[in-house]
Amino acid sequence: MIKKGGIIAALGLSAIVATLMSPALADPDNNQLIIEGELIVTDVAAPDSSPLDHIYSGWRFRAPETQSLQLDDFENPGFVAVDDAAETWETADGSEGKSCASCHEDVSSLAGLRAELPKWDEATNKPATMENLINRCRTDRMGADAWKWEAKEMLNMTALISVQSRGMPVNIQTDGPMAEWMEKGKDLYYTRVGQLNMSCSNCHEDNYGKQIRSDHLSQGQINGFPVYRLKWAGLGSIHRRFKGCMDNIRATPFKRGSDEFIALEAYVASRGAGLAVEGPSVRN
Repeated sequence: MIKKGGIIAALGLSAIVATLMSPALADPDNNQLIIEGELIVTDVAAPDSSPLDHIYSGWRFRAPETQSLQLDDFENPGFVAVDDAAETWETADGSEGKSCASCHEDVSSLAGLRAELPKWDEATNKPATMENLINRCRTDRMGADAWKWEAKEMLNMTALISVQSRGMPVNIQTDGPMAEWMEKGKDLYYTRVGQLNMSCSNCHEDNYGKQIRSDHLSQGQINGFPVYRLKWAGLGSIHRRFKGCMDNIRATPFKRGSDEFIALEAYVASRGAGLAVEGPSVRN
C-alpha cells in the first residue's frame, strides 16, 4: 500500500526504477510501419541540437500484436472514430447552419495541418492546438457550442483531420513568437514534480527502451495522436496522456487546454521533428 511521506515516496520511486532493467526497443532495424502501401517514417536521425541519440516513434516500442493493429486501417480500432467524424464533417450545426464542409469543402484540404501543430495564432497571441482551431470554427463560424477537450466528437474530428496528414513529417515552428513557449515547455519537461519527484525526461529521455513493469518506455513522442490506447478502450488526446503521466508520479496535473500543457505539447512535438504523422495510432 502506498502511504504518504517522503520516505515512502522515495521507496516508490526506487521500486519503479528497479524495474527499468532490460533494454527493449522493438527491433528498430527490422520493423517497418507500412499502411496502405505507404511507408510511415518511425525513426529519424536526431539533429545535433537534440538530447536524443536517435528519434523513434512510440510504435517502435510496442509488442508485435499491438503494432499489427496499425498496419491495416480495417484493423485499427481508431478508424471507427474517423468514419463517424466524416459524417459530422458534412453535417450542419449551430445558428449559422454551416458544416465543416461549408468552409473547407473536402477534409483533404487540411492535409499538413496536423504536422505543424501547435502553431502560432495571431488571433489569440498564443499557440493553437487542433482542439483550439476546431472549437474556434464551431463558435465563430458555425455559431455552435464548443466541444469539450475529451468529448467523443472532438476526438473523432481530431482523428479525421490527423489522418489527412499521415505520412507527412512533423515540422512545427520553434522560433519567432513560438520560442518563448518552447522554452516554457522545455522547462516543464525537465522539472521534477510530484510525490515521486520525477520529470518527463526521467522516463522518456533517460530510460526509454527499458522495461517498466509489463511495458516498455518510449521516447514519449506525440506524432501518433490522437491515439487509441487498449488500456482506455478508446481514443485519447495528447493532454489526456500528459495528465496520466502526472497522475502516475502523484503530481497535480494541469488542466487539458491549459497554457502549461499547450507549451509542453509544442516542445514535445519539436522533439519528434521528422517523424511521420501516424494518427490515429494504436498503443498499449
